[in-house]
Amino acid sequence: MASLLFALVMWTVQATPVHAKTFIKLSTLAPEGSSWMNRMNELAAEVEKATDGEVAFKFYPGGVSGDEIDVIRKMRIGQVHAAGFTGVGLGEILPEVRVLDLPFLYRNDKEIEHVYDRMTGYFSERFEKEGYILLGWVPVGWIHFFSQKPIEQVGDLHDKKAWMWEGDPLVQETYKHLGITPLPMSITDVLLSLQTGMLDTVYASPVGALALQWFTKVGYMSELRMGNATGAVLISKRRFRKLSDAHQKAVREISAKHLKKLVQQVQKDNDKAIEVMKKNGLKVAPMPDGAERQKFFDVGEKVRKGLVGKLFDQKLLDQVLGHLDEVRS
Repeated sequence: MASLLFALVMWTVQATPVHAKTFIKLSTLAPEGSSWMNRMNELAAEVEKATDGEVAFKFYPGGVSGDEIDVIRKMRIGQVHAAGFTGVGLGEILPEVRVLDLPFLYRNDKEIEHVYDRMTGYFSERFEKEGYILLGWVPVGWIHFFSQKPIEQVGDLHDKKAWMWEGDPLVQETYKHLGITPLPMSITDVLLSLQTGMLDTVYASPVGALALQWFTKVGYMSELRMGNATGAVLISKRRFRKLSDAHQKAVREISAKHLKKLVQQVQKDNDKAIEVMKKNGLKVAPMPDGAERQKFFDVGEKVRKGLVGKLFDQKLLDQVLGHLDEVRS
């Protein structure tokens, strides 16, 4: 009888379903300890609590999974399930999203917020068709030129040894109209190239230039902003669909809340980064005067026309420009 009872108990334990924890492996270039990762850890903790521990994130920060192209490949084969991307990675998945990255397009944060708000539904649908769920936007922020000599007019760029993120058609088109012959390379090769003199000019957000230590190899940051770099967190639709409806809802809502707060934090961090770099010797090249500044805006218009039919169609561009007109009027 004891043996039968023991066997019955063991069978019951083995037959009782155990809720298996679903891990979401997320990669990012952001380093551990950054505001980006701190916010993502808070997001992960809230998701795990809301799902009674059944859904958990596992992070791979600091580019340990490779650059964004590597991460996309790993997402397609299921080694990575989610990632934080800049516009370069997003554009590999959905080229037309680079319309949000166009140079010399926005004038202030209000315009950016308005355009993103109006275009989120469209891009959510487009990413889903490509096999990804858009959990939220996290723009990298305003992009400046960082150079060894000040850049105050278009002509100052013509003789520069300027970096271009390898495989970025948007910057390639921009440099063409700025009269720059770029040196394409991976983001991981830039610091050494600045040290050896292979490069003397790069572009980045203030936080990026500080975190990657690029600012230590240049003397100036342009007050002129080249553009605003987009960014977002995507999860593969295949992994997302493994979650129950309730858990999908929790991940969407919690992500939207935390990523919106992260956008505000990124803006503050960029402002702080500028102050830190200035205290460490970086000088700010003043904004070009009206006529010279207009030359940069004219380049932006040429880039927009040059990329129609390559990255996006005229209809999508007109949508974005229409939303800009709404907020400007």
